[in-house]
Amino acid sequence: MDKLKINIGNLHLKNPVMTASGTFGYGKEYSDFMDLGRIGGVFVKGTTIRERQGNDYPRMAETPSGMLNAVGLQNKGVDYFVSNIYPEIKDFDTNIIVNVSGSTIEDYVECSQKLVALEKIPAIELNISCPNVKEGGMAFGTSACSAADVTKAVREVWNKTLIVKLSPNVTDITEIAKAVEGEGADAVSLINTLLGMAVDINKRRPVLSTVTGGLSGPCVKPIALRMVWQTYNAVKIPVIGMGGISSWQDAIEFILAGSSAIQIGTHNFIDPTISVKVVDGIKEYLDKNNINSITDLIGALQV
Repeated sequence: MDKLKINIGNLHLKNPVMTASGTFGYGKEYSDFMDLGRIGGVFVKGTTIRERQGNDYPRMAETPSGMLNAVGLQNKGVDYFVSNIYPEIKDFDTNIIVNVSGSTIEDYVECSQKLVALEKIPAIELNISCPNVKEGGMAFGTSACSAADVTKAVREVWNKTLIVKLSPNVTDITEIAKAVEGEGADAVSLINTLLGMAVDINKRRPVLSTVTGGLSGPCVKPIALRMVWQTYNAVKIPVIGMGGISSWQDAIEFILAGSSAIQIGTHNFIDPTISVKVVDGIKEYLDKNNINSITDLIGALQV
C-alpha cells in the first residue's frame, strides 16, 4: 500500500488513518477487534503531569447526530504511563502518539520532558483546549499568544514531531494555527470538540455535571471541514483533520479539503473496526480513480 504512505514532519505513516485521543484508550483496548498494525497511528488518551480523577458523573450525554462529553482528562498521570502503559503498547506495529494536556505551561513542558526519552513515542499532540489557570481559566487555544507560548516552550524540550491540536471555539482558527506554526509546530490537528450543553426538561437541570461539555460526532463535520480548509490555506505545515468522520467518504472529503491525514473519534464507539474499513475504502478509491499517491488528493478541492 505504498500509495497510502504520508509523512507528517518526521512522522512516517503507512496510511493517513489514525484514531483520535480520548476515543481509543491506549490502543490495547481495541486490539481484540482489529489489527492495529493496519492503521497509521493511535493517539492515546490525554496524559497529564499528575493523576486526574476527571469530572463528576454524569459526564456524557447523547445528542442528535453526536455526543457531549465532560470526562475531564481522567488518567493516572505521565509517570504511570511511562512505567505501566508504555511497556504494554510500545511494540504495536503503528505510531503511538501521546496527547499531552496541562493547566500551566510548566505542566506541558514537564510532561513532554518525561516522554521524550521513550524511543517508541515518535510524536506528541498538545491539547491546547485546556484551561490556563494562570490566565483565569481561558483555554490556551483561544488566544494566539497563549497558544504560541506553550508551543514555543514545549518545542525547546521536544525534538521529535510536535502536533498542536486546535480548539474550534475561536473566532478565527487560522490565527491560532499561524501562531503555533511560527513557534515550531510540525503540524496542527483539528478540530477538537465544540462547546455545547444538554438540558433535562423534567429535572430542569443540565444533563452534564459540568453544565457544558465537548460536542463531537457527525453533527460537527461541516464545521470541521470548513476549518480544515481555512487552515490548510493559511499555513505551510501539514493539517490532520478530524470531526465527525464515520466513513471512508468522509475521510476523502477531509483530505480534499487539505488534510494530510485524519483521525477518527466518536465513531470508534459505534464500530470499533471503523478505522481499518476507512483504510480499505481510501485504497479502493485511489485504485478506482487511478490515483498513484494519497498526496495527490491533499488540498485538491476545486473552489
